[in-house]
Amino acid sequence: MSRLILAGAAALGLAAGAAFWLSDARAPAPDTALALPGAANAQEADAEPAGEAPEITEMTMGPDDAPLTFIEYASFTCPHCASFHQDQFKKLKADYIDTGKIRFVYRDVYFDRFGLWASMVARCGGEGRFFGITDMIYEQQKDWIAGGDPVQIANNLRRIGKVAGLESDTIEACLNDEAKAKALVAWFQENAEEDNVNSTPTLIIGGETYSNMAYDELSAIIDEKLAGE
Repeated sequence: MSRLILAGAAALGLAAGAAFWLSDARAPAPDTALALPGAANAQEADAEPAGEAPEITEMTMGPDDAPLTFIEYASFTCPHCASFHQDQFKKLKADYIDTGKIRFVYRDVYFDRFGLWASMVARCGGEGRFFGITDMIYEQQKDWIAGGDPVQIANNLRRIGKVAGLESDTIEACLNDEAKAKALVAWFQENAEEDNVNSTPTLIIGGETYSNMAYDELSAIIDEKLAGE
């Protein structure tokens, strides 16, 4: 998926705040405009001093002291990323991550609010469940994103979270965590600018940037870098 990162960030409407993206995450209740805090509460929250931004956890697999670091920049709404996780990533995990040869780092890219919602659900289970939920989201990508209706997409993501073992209240708290949403987008922008990421999946292997490729090519690059360590 080749789309400019900064254009995607602009589409998210960061300046408008996370409530803009999450405002239609579920069907409005009869007596409220949104399923987020009501307008009065939101106004009070805006008047309060801004707290410290939530800390964002780097999602990794493999030993911290592995000889090679492999970073993947990916979006949950990117079809090529879904294909990568169903094909190359499974082989990468078996051959290099599980054997301790590489440290794998997954970094979110947000082209749209749906990718952000998916990330918030995936992160809702903490580090221990992140990659399992990530696999489910990518495997079911065509289903949960079908139609493009925000209410249905959010409900589909809720369903995935529940199948993964998350409680409904926990999922709601995660989806409505505006401070976390803002922090995630800021973190994504910082990473994307630092590593000059403008498409997904973008792969950074041993400090060098690569685009998506077949597993045989990917394996050859990894083996060459490991041999040079």
